[in-house]
Amino acid sequence: MATSVIRKRKFNANEISTGTNAVINAVFWIYSALCVIPLLIVVAVSLSDERTVTVDGYNIWPKKFSLGAYDFLFNDWKPIVQSYGVSIFVTVVGTIVALSIMTLYAYPISRRDFKHRGIFSFIVFFTILFNSGLVPFYLTYKQGLHLQNTLLVLMLPLFVQGFFVILIRTFFSGSIPPALIESAKIDGAGELRTFVRIVLPLSLPVLASVGLLCTLNYWNDWFLSLLFINQDGPMSIQFRMYKTLLDIAYLSSNSQAYSAIMQANPNFQMPSETARMAMAVVGIGPIIFIYPFFQRYFIQGLTVGAVKG
Repeated sequence: MATSVIRKRKFNANEISTGTNAVINAVFWIYSALCVIPLLIVVAVSLSDERTVTVDGYNIWPKKFSLGAYDFLFNDWKPIVQSYGVSIFVTVVGTIVALSIMTLYAYPISRRDFKHRGIFSFIVFFTILFNSGLVPFYLTYKQGLHLQNTLLVLMLPLFVQGFFVILIRTFFSGSIPPALIESAKIDGAGELRTFVRIVLPLSLPVLASVGLLCTLNYWNDWFLSLLFINQDGPMSIQFRMYKTLLDIAYLSSNSQAYSAIMQANPNFQMPSETARMAMAVVGIGPIIFIYPFFQRYFIQGLTVGAVKG
């Protein structure tokens, strides 16, 4: 009798577990579709004819295939290639330097034997809550440091971000056992060797997560270019696309300029919606290929500080 009751309870538990897993899987499939379908629509519209999009609206598959939007964008391809080079350089170098600086800052304040850890932790936390404002920020980099129209001005403001420092410090405090560091000291390892040979290899999840977030911040940034870069300066790809969008809006609203273009090329059609989507594809392309390499560490890094069951 007791054996049959136990088997029945196990069977019911398995049924509940199977049903729960099915519901969870269905929810995540739906959520994944909601994330992927808009991206497919963006690509489809960028490959569609402008008139078809205007008449029929957005579709997940191009009703009339056309590369007119990409022809318009890459008609003058040299500035776009230059902007891609600027964005790649700023993203790669900026991410490496920013991750190095924030890691070197976070490690000492994670150590309980560091005398001034409270002061330096407060400094970082204070920058999360308060900032000086846009005008002092602009004057500091333009008139104080004279970094206008330089690549450094596109990287320096994002070298240290308070939230990322706190995230790395939390990982160091909760995931690196103090006994391991003490053991390294007993074996004769100095602080630098302990940090490089022991702490960093154990911190790959949080470093990959913060590195990916820094990469996204640098690649998607256009505001720094808007503030500090003139027409002839090193312009990021995001700001280049932004300026192209403004040019399209200007030509579409200015009847005289549009008429002059139509007289010179009667078959020309100003892309509007398709050009916006083509710019989105051009802007997000490289990031899509980078994310899968960081996905495993990214998920682990985001669970820093979570309660373990």
